[in-house]
Amino acid sequence: MNHLSRDQIAARVARDIPEGAYVNLGIGLPTKVANYLPQDRDIFLQSENGLLGMGPAPATGEEDWELINAGKQAVTLLTGGAYFHHADSFAMMRGGHIDICVLGAFQVSVYGDLANWHTGEPGAIPAVGGAMDLAIGAKQTFVMMELLTKQGESKLVERCTYPLTGLACVSRVYTDLAVFDVGPGGACVIEMIDGLGLADLRRLTGLSLAAQS
Repeated sequence: MNHLSRDQIAARVARDIPEGAYVNLGIGLPTKVANYLPQDRDIFLQSENGLLGMGPAPATGEEDWELINAGKQAVTLLTGGAYFHHADSFAMMRGGHIDICVLGAFQVSVYGDLANWHTGEPGAIPAVGGAMDLAIGAKQTFVMMELLTKQGESKLVERCTYPLTGLACVSRVYTDLAVFDVGPGGACVIEMIDGLGLADLRRLTGLSLAAQS
């Protein structure tokens, strides 16, 4: 079975970010989205550690380690960009000033519940960061993740079994096999990779998935 690479998932997410959007990219996989944003759109990237107007990752050897994102990765700042106090950044997030946040996840339910900070395993290090603030404060929450775990279990589930980050906060899920809308009516398949059918996705996830009409 073919799978989209992580870069291809990031590029797919970038296609759906509209002109003029204020966007937060979560730690890890979502940071790749910055490298694929359309050049003909003005999109403003915000980082919870206090940046607005981030650009793509710097070239190797051109990093400025006083300019980093929330995941401690070196970033660039576009013309007109700014950096400011951490508290002001969280005020943006909690005050509904972020149009879209893109987060990774351990699980997402078909109703849009998000679990992305802890697996519940004994000894696992919790890492909630600003995810709770973003998931609830942003106008839209997108998740990007691989659909299956290494053990072949679906991360898109009927009910989350991991500790929750937020309830009914996710609207769209981007994976290596398909894109899903999620919400009160359950999960709907928006698109699939070539060679994969709705029956295949139902079998892999164990869910009664609907298809976009």
